[in-house]
Amino acid sequence: MAESEVQLKLLIDTKSNRVLFAEAGKDFVDFIFHILAMPLATAIRLLGKQEMVGCLGKLYESVENLNDEYILSNKEIFLRPNAPNPISSVPLSFLTDKPAQKIYYSCSQCNQRYSERSFSFSDDPNTPCSMCSKPMTRNLTYVAPPQKRDVSNEGGFVKGVVTYMVMDDLVVKPMSAISIIALINKFNVEKLAALQEKEVDFGMNEALKLLKASLHTSNVLTTVFLNDKRDSTSVNIS
Repeated sequence: MAESEVQLKLLIDTKSNRVLFAEAGKDFVDFIFHILAMPLATAIRLLGKQEMVGCLGKLYESVENLNDEYILSNKEIFLRPNAPNPISSVPLSFLTDKPAQKIYYSCSQCNQRYSERSFSFSDDPNTPCSMCSKPMTRNLTYVAPPQKRDVSNEGGFVKGVVTYMVMDDLVVKPMSAISIIALINKFNVEKLAALQEKEVDFGMNEALKLLKASLHTSNVLTTVFLNDKRDSTSVNIS
């Protein structure tokens, strides 16, 4: 399993060929809740303008094609908007547009000459040095400190000590025996032998399929996983 993937355990009704629910941990549940906070423009860009219902794809395309002389601000804030802060802690956040790495500039001569003193820097390479007035053209790339995970603050949306049931239509509930029995009764599953347990990996490819399916159908997990051609481990329940 790749580092960017999480693992799910599906319960499938083979008679009706549908996923009843997925047994999932915090990572997957955080991700599907992440969809609600995802900027609309990010979803359009990831799925493609042609996949959008209605005219949203055309609206996105019009911003892309509008000449910069008519734009008061950078059009990238509309085409590649930043997600809210909580998203940064969500696993599988590869769907979220990340801001470009910030680069600063300093004076190459004064930086060496006065290495033991403080020196000026700017985010514009054409800015004159405060000491010698020459353009500050030496790159200074900002390196963020490594992030330490605080076990007392898991981040994301839900607690990690709970196992969750995610239904085919993405309804989320805490896992319980009563909920499983109620679900089996709800779908009129007469023979337990028709049920199959299937372990699958959920990565970027599946995430994009899930995002697309969630805009078109209520049978999301069935759409994403039952036609999955990758290897998986299946165990019959009898």
